[in-house]
Amino acid sequence: MNIPFLDNWLRRHGDERRTGDPAADTDPERAAAIAELLSECELLRVRAERLGLVLDDSPESLAALDQLPPRWRDDPEELPWLGNDAGLYLGTVIVRTVPGASWHIWPAGHPVVRLASGREIGVVEAGLEWAVNGAPELSQVYAEAAEA
Repeated sequence: MNIPFLDNWLRRHGDERRTGDPAADTDPERAAAIAELLSECELLRVRAERLGLVLDDSPESLAALDQLPPRWRDDPEELPWLGNDAGLYLGTVIVRTVPGASWHIWPAGHPVVRLASGREIGVVEAGLEWAVNGAPELSQVYAEAAEA
């Protein structure tokens, strides 16, 4: 998924610090800034809090999200935005809790999580599928990432 504000941020900071791999970012400060930006997930956090769930970036919070009634499906305009946030939240939990996992942004602005094994997880796609269909469960995607 293309994220315009991230594209703009990447353009402002240039490509001079990138390696030959367009997804690799070896500048720890820049990588931390990107991770912080992707972890905001404001819409999801607000909706979850209204239902009594505080998202603390833990694997347990993913399981709790899976148990929420899917009221967001009633609003077709909000659904893709909430799904996008769910995917970014899933990625945030993986990056913060799975050793060696990190965010990678492809040149078109598409964020993925790369595991230590080199496997990439399309977390935004997983979040959209979860928001629309309820499957795969976010906790299941996390469990598979943690095993890899």
